[in-house]
Amino acid sequence: MKNAHLLHRGRRDALIAAMRKHSGGGLALLPTSAEAVRNRDSTYPYRHDSYFYYLTGFPEPEAVVALVADEAGGRHVLFCREKNAEREIWDGFRYGPDAAKEIFGFDEAHPIGELDRLLPDLLADRPSLHTPVGMSADWDRRIAAALNEVRARVRTGVTAPDEIVDVRGTLDRMRLVKDAHELELMRRAGAISSEAHRRAMARARPGWHEYEVEAELAHEFLRQGAQAVAYPSIVASGPNACVLHYRDNDRRMADGDLILIDAGCEFRGYASDITRTFPVNGRFTGPQKDVYEVVLAAQLACIDAVRPGVPFHDYHRVAERVLAQGLVDLKLIDGPLDAALESGSYKRFYMHRAGHWLGMDVHDAGHYQEKGESVKLEPGMVLTVEPGLYLRAGDGVPAHFADIGVRIEDDVVITADGVENL
Repeated sequence: MKNAHLLHRGRRDALIAAMRKHSGGGLALLPTSAEAVRNRDSTYPYRHDSYFYYLTGFPEPEAVVALVADEAGGRHVLFCREKNAEREIWDGFRYGPDAAKEIFGFDEAHPIGELDRLLPDLLADRPSLHTPVGMSADWDRRIAAALNEVRARVRTGVTAPDEIVDVRGTLDRMRLVKDAHELELMRRAGAISSEAHRRAMARARPGWHEYEVEAELAHEFLRQGAQAVAYPSIVASGPNACVLHYRDNDRRMADGDLILIDAGCEFRGYASDITRTFPVNGRFTGPQKDVYEVVLAAQLACIDAVRPGVPFHDYHRVAERVLAQGLVDLKLIDGPLDAALESGSYKRFYMHRAGHWLGMDVHDAGHYQEKGESVKLEPGMVLTVEPGLYLRAGDGVPAHFADIGVRIEDDVVITADGVENL
């Protein structure tokens, strides 16, 4: 716990330094996620806001972090729920301000009920406010009320911030490169998810419903200590594999089907994102094997193409070339390759990018372009590699290829001299 406290405090110090560089000082304010009602008096399982958790490691709802950057240095302030013995009987343990201050490395901690009263004092005479603008209407109204309270004190010599900055821009750049602690958690998430995929492969069989395979994934995630799925699991058999974000998972699988599983767990706030496609009966048909091998060749070529210093979008172009050539070879589109790439005819069967950033969020924070140019890969960046082909029936596809959908996805971290597959 001590190491985590130092880790998160270091991130807060880095944000304070960025604020001081931007405007000579200021105040950062970030709330965590609100609890969401599922129905009547039942809520969805709680999940913190990623930006807030990145800075604090604090897991409870009803919390706000305030970071003061001024001439005296930096001040770390947490607002959180008070201890409440009665509510703890019903809902479980709460840290309370005193314990939260000590355990999570804050200079001050106050009850969340004091936030509105103390906000104007925190905002007074700050040159800038750094907050997630537009994150929610409730938060924007709360910030506006506090700013108006400061402005109402102008005759006392107090000034309100001249500039409001979306703090997520700075945090996106920080979150894009993972530290050693983050990579350790992501390796564990990847290992758990890999075991879950193996379990699903070993048990899936003709006659099962897709949700029975999903249950095998969930079993392994929970058995190995993952708190949740990183996103709703996709278990797509037969024609469903051609639906990119298929969610129903209710089809009965037939002998001869392929099954595409896109599933990953979340482990201590960090995501895994893995896809595998395999025959339900354990044996590819000839056309299935042909399509699978094209996608596999594209995936291996993409992994070989991601290296430090290479523009992010380069490996997507590698995927396009390999997949388009495979489609030409299978006579699913007309060649030659350069003509197919120029016309975009391959896009009927490959309509997504080759991957995305991965971290606390499945589609993680971070820009893909800056000043019109692709971001260059550097050690510590984590991304998915996931080419695919989707041959929907009735889309000019010969009958023997109809309804074959294949995607293969791994998660890789850029290292000093290449990649590590998570």
